[in-house]
Amino acid sequence: MYQIVLASGSPRRKEILSQVGIDFTVCVSNKEEITSETSPEKVVMELSKMKAKDVSQQYAANTIIIGSDTIVAYQNQILGKPKNEDHAKEMLQLLSGESHEVYTGVTVIIKNDSGEVLEHTFYEVSRVTFSELTKEEILDYIASKEPMDKAGAYAIQGRFAVHISRIEGDYYTIVGLPIARLYEEVRKLGFDIVRNREVE
Repeated sequence: MYQIVLASGSPRRKEILSQVGIDFTVCVSNKEEITSETSPEKVVMELSKMKAKDVSQQYAANTIIIGSDTIVAYQNQILGKPKNEDHAKEMLQLLSGESHEVYTGVTVIIKNDSGEVLEHTFYEVSRVTFSELTKEEILDYIASKEPMDKAGAYAIQGRFAVHISRIEGDYYTIVGLPIARLYEEVRKLGFDIVRNREVE
């Protein structure tokens, strides 16, 4: 049996792991997230690696650490969490009626009982299209406070779902953890994270 550790305090990521029956604990990285990378896919991979490595220092053998980071990008411009309500309004106006990409980077660190450490990083990208938003819809959504701690100022799994006209790619990448890809990548490393056992 391995201890599976999620290096994230995100309620969405916790929910995804729980949903598929993975038994895990949470240990949040307090490392400051600074990267010199500029392309969205490199940014999410770098930040996911940073979180996983930071948390992995607290654990010894028989541990699997999962770090993840998600960003929204519009025409290669990275949109983080809104600084305030005006900033949230700007982002929602920018994305209204348009398509953008959501990138999630994941790093897995496996420490086995012989002291060997395996590390693997990957990313997934999905495309999201918004309906045209009215001024009233934007203001109502901001008033709900939901966009204030979300990259791109919206949550696909929340109230904003009524304004998502199309997605291309994996839904869970947009929520924050591409679970099917994670499962397959860890299996390639010789471990089944759902059944918590090594595979041939």
